[in-house]
Amino acid sequence: MALNLLNTDTASLTSPAAIPAPAPGVLVPFGAEAEAHRAALRERGVRVVATNGCFDVLHTGHLRYLTSARALGDYLWLGVNSDESVRRLKGPARPVFPAEERAELLLALRVVDAVTIFPDVRATSFLTLAAPTIYVKGGDYTPETLDPEERTALHACGAQIRILQLVAGRSTTDTLRRLSM
Repeated sequence: MALNLLNTDTASLTSPAAIPAPAPGVLVPFGAEAEAHRAALRERGVRVVATNGCFDVLHTGHLRYLTSARALGDYLWLGVNSDESVRRLKGPARPVFPAEERAELLLALRVVDAVTIFPDVRATSFLTLAAPTIYVKGGDYTPETLDPEERTALHACGAQIRILQLVAGRSTTDTLRRLSM
């Protein structure tokens, strides 16, 4: 029997509850639940790779970066800046998409295992909760230019720091600039 789209409530087709998640990713709430999540992963001996960012206006640069990050370990856990922290970092016109939608998009990627939305401009609190085995940043950073508090949190949990190359010509800022032309 063919699906009759003329008589289908399209709102139900786009409702997050109506669409099964294509990836096994999980939204891990910030705080005690994130601590418990990390403890369960540690108990199973999982090598957690973590990274963080705004991830506003997802693009192929993000996808390639996250795919490379996931290849470094068993589990990719992303820290996503809250809406307020994105505004403080990027200005009053950002984010383009709310944190919950940015998390939903990221969790739809097969390479992403978990996402936690964190409230701060810096990722120190997320890194303390996630306590990754490996921490990944893009090539616009060096271990020396990482935020000192973030470096301290990573040192405290014994995380390795890996810097991955950026994808040339792919950034949210450039994308937004092109869209405003």
